[in-house]
Amino acid sequence: MQRMGLCIGLKADQVERYRELHTDVWPDVLAAISAANIRNYSIFLKQPENLLFAYWEYVGSDFGRDMAIMRDKPAMQEWWKICDPLQQPFETRRDGEWWASMERVFWLP
Repeated sequence: MQRMGLCIGLKADQVERYRELHTDVWPDVLAAISAANIRNYSIFLKQPENLLFAYWEYVGSDFGRDMAIMRDKPAMQEWWKICDPLQQPFETRRDGEWWASMERVFWLP
């Protein structure tokens, strides 16, 4: 299992819309995430900075393949068309990233 943390900004005028969307995530989106071997997925919001922090555990054996399969799901593409414009990616993110990946510096098993 691989624990993963990611972060991104949230546009200040979109906080309530983002909250609304995530109180009722589409079943097809949830199924695609689960099929991609992602478990224990949480998104946290830090205000007033409007920072989103996502945490999940990846339990598969080929993260790139699983992410590619998830990206091809029509429900995910539609979900991201709605959610992505609400977010504000960091300028310092790596090439190819939307949410910036984070380095784990501590873990207590």
